[in-house]
Amino acid sequence: MKKLDNCILSIDQGTTSSRAIVFSEDGEILTSAQMEFQQHYPNDGWVEHDPEEIWQSTLTVCRDALKQAKESNYTVAAIGVTNQRETTIVWDRETGKAIYNAIVWQDRRTANHCRDLQDKGLLTKVQSKAGLLLDPYFSATKVSWILDNVEGARERAEKGELAFGTVDSFLIWKLTQGKTHATDATNASRTNLYNINTLAWDDELLSIFDVPKSVLPEVKQCADDYGVTAEGVFEQPIPICGVAGDQQAAAIGQCCFTQGSIKSTYGTGCFVLLNTGEQVVQSKHKLLSTVAYQIQGKTHYALEGSIFIAGAGVQWLRDGLSIIDSARETEALAKSLDYDHGVYVVPAFAGLGAPHWDPDCRGAIFGLTRGSTNAHLARASLEAVCFQTADLLNAMTQEGVSPSALRVDGGMVANDWLCQFLSDILEQSVERPKVMETTALGAAFLAGLQAGIYESMEQLSQKVQINAKFEPSMSDDIKTQLLSGWQSAVNATKQHR
Repeated sequence: MKKLDNCILSIDQGTTSSRAIVFSEDGEILTSAQMEFQQHYPNDGWVEHDPEEIWQSTLTVCRDALKQAKESNYTVAAIGVTNQRETTIVWDRETGKAIYNAIVWQDRRTANHCRDLQDKGLLTKVQSKAGLLLDPYFSATKVSWILDNVEGARERAEKGELAFGTVDSFLIWKLTQGKTHATDATNASRTNLYNINTLAWDDELLSIFDVPKSVLPEVKQCADDYGVTAEGVFEQPIPICGVAGDQQAAAIGQCCFTQGSIKSTYGTGCFVLLNTGEQVVQSKHKLLSTVAYQIQGKTHYALEGSIFIAGAGVQWLRDGLSIIDSARETEALAKSLDYDHGVYVVPAFAGLGAPHWDPDCRGAIFGLTRGSTNAHLARASLEAVCFQTADLLNAMTQEGVSPSALRVDGGMVANDWLCQFLSDILEQSVERPKVMETTALGAAFLAGLQAGIYESMEQLSQKVQINAKFEPSMSDDIKTQLLSGWQSAVNATKQHR
């Protein structure tokens, strides 16, 4: 049995599951484990997770992946962490127990709070500092809601008894048994409390959102020292060396290190990230300005477009409607229909993200006939993901950027039909990597940089391999017809309340 040193454990804590993957130094998957956990919907538009379930599922999959690694004679030298962003947890510093469920990024309960702040004329101020919009998506209003709605929480926070963090912070706290309360610049830049120009928590933003400074984690670089796992967590202590929010981690895994490089991840939601270099680009078309990464003292920024529902739409077909047994079935169902099937699904289950940012929208289906079948709903759900991506890239083009090739990743892009339709609708090349788990790979790359396994970002770029490239083949007439139908469906959805 060949012994492998310098392996890296990547913790990929997502919206619907926790995953652990051990990568080799060459970026190959050696072992992995995954566990789904429960979604909680206590009210319309509310989405929560049990923080203890997040932690226990993460611990279980890590121990499983490490056990497999040990049995195969692989030595893990470092840990990288990537996570669902914006999801907000507040916990007791003494016990490490959350005082309320995690409020998930999809949650819309603070929409009225955001509208009130917008009515006060604060949008421009927030956008110029944080790069974000006044939307319930981001962490700031979630923190404030927890402090205002859990009895005694605000007073305890003021006394320094409580800690806030996105999921990365919570996991690092648990892994180090409270020795490290930290986050990285990418996760911090998703809170609406962090000034992306000064790269620091911002007192004025904290005042606007009524969040006490005492609850905040320390902000570190993406490749940095996040402490060591405490005794008893794993068989031996392992240093935590890299952290990035999931979409930035995917861009790092795709080696989008140059200005103009772009990736799109298709998981629960869809997220397009465009590297804008060392300058913040303030969007005029409701895109987000965010930190792409902070590595070895250098910060790159990005424009991002966020679609709330991508793979979650396929989950709805499976779990909500029971019209498929697995996501794999959607490819054959989509292929069974012609392009002019006439059905459009607008999956605004939690509102519409970029470039609309309409939290009050709800999902809608158009064009149903007596002949509509499972295949129509399946294909229309896949098409909706591609149409929404086209909306995002159109907005980016209006910002003066026209990417030539889109690097894709995430579970959905295993579907060849989806990738080809995406290429057709975007009218540009779509590149799919050999290692599809680019989010986890990005976290591993960061940990490897900090641990000295990799010398430079240039060395990382040599490790990315393309599995398939899709080129557009649809006629302009058909593309125009499809996009016109989509826009009509979106407009009708936005008008309905």
